[in-house]
Amino acid sequence: MFRILPAMTTPSDPQNPGSSDPDPGAGAESGRTPEPGTGGTPPPSYPPPGSTPPPPPSGYPPPGSYPPPSGPPPGGAYPPPPGPPPSGPPPQGPPPGYGAQQPGYGAQPGYPPPPAGGYGQPAGGPGGYPPPPGDYGAPGAYGGGAYGAPTAEQFSIGEAFSYGWNRYKENALSWIVVILISLVVSGVIQWLGNISSDYGRIFWISAIFGIIATIIGYIFQGAYARGALDETSGSKPDIGRFFNVNFAAVIITAFLVGLGTFIGLILLIIPGIVFAFLAYWSLTFVVDRDMDPIEGIKASFSVISKNAGTLFLLALAVIGLNIVGALLCLVGLLVTLPVTMIATTYAYRFFTGGQVAPLASAAPMAPPPYPPNQQY
Repeated sequence: MFRILPAMTTPSDPQNPGSSDPDPGAGAESGRTPEPGTGGTPPPSYPPPGSTPPPPPSGYPPPGSYPPPSGPPPGGAYPPPPGPPPSGPPPQGPPPGYGAQQPGYGAQPGYPPPPAGGYGQPAGGPGGYPPPPGDYGAPGAYGGGAYGAPTAEQFSIGEAFSYGWNRYKENALSWIVVILISLVVSGVIQWLGNISSDYGRIFWISAIFGIIATIIGYIFQGAYARGALDETSGSKPDIGRFFNVNFAAVIITAFLVGLGTFIGLILLIIPGIVFAFLAYWSLTFVVDRDMDPIEGIKASFSVISKNAGTLFLLALAVIGLNIVGALLCLVGLLVTLPVTMIATTYAYRFFTGGQVAPLASAAPMAPPPYPPNQQY
């Protein structure tokens, strides 16, 4: 009835022998484009065989170029591309920004902050090193205070008198002998003055002996200051050591202090008391630091005025204790006078940063050198 004819085929491509072209009509009738590799006509977007390779998808740079970074580098945008060299003479001076400090580590966004104490350095004191423990090596200090100053942070009147009493006990005989010498010498001069002036009837003779007695009294004041200074330095002064002073400076200083006190007493009494209080350490400065009389008085005024409250209470305690000693038939002065002298010298060394030897020290200790330009 019907005769089956063989299907017509397209000869294979000599460049691609394994492929064959289907009937284009079949693809047109089905409405589909034949897929590559399944036979049929290749899509028009592909180049013909043997031509250059197809370009890559859009968005990629040409071969041999570098892809742009995903974002701007930290700290700002890209530098502008170099342009043609400027015409004209070269600019004078450094370029803009020369010498400007660059941002430190961690100053730019995206970087972590540096560790405490600086990058690569331990946290601590200057230079990245940790501070030393305590106050070791602090400038101007030794053991937490000024050189030679007592270890107590605050001055104590009771401690000053306790120090004076303990020092006096260790060297009481020398003090008693010196005080007895002063009483004997003063008594002899007074007796000679009374005999020579017919008990005050001859005024000029009485005045001369009065001046001599006053000068002797000044010398013994300097001797007491010398002994008290040695006691606070840690040594036990013998009798001869008490009189190792500059007699001229001691006499002039004591005279000026007495004169200022006398004038102040005439001016309603109060100025004289104030002057005597502020000038109390004048002899101590002159004996201790070999100052001239005016410098010693100025130094005493300066130190005492800066610590007037505490030292006024100390002065009241000194006066009261010596009054008690005088009431005990003057015998008590053999104890109270040295104790109060050492106690006030202890206060002098405390407030001027001088040396105060501990009570347990038995070896002699020379006072330290004081700063040459120290002002008071």
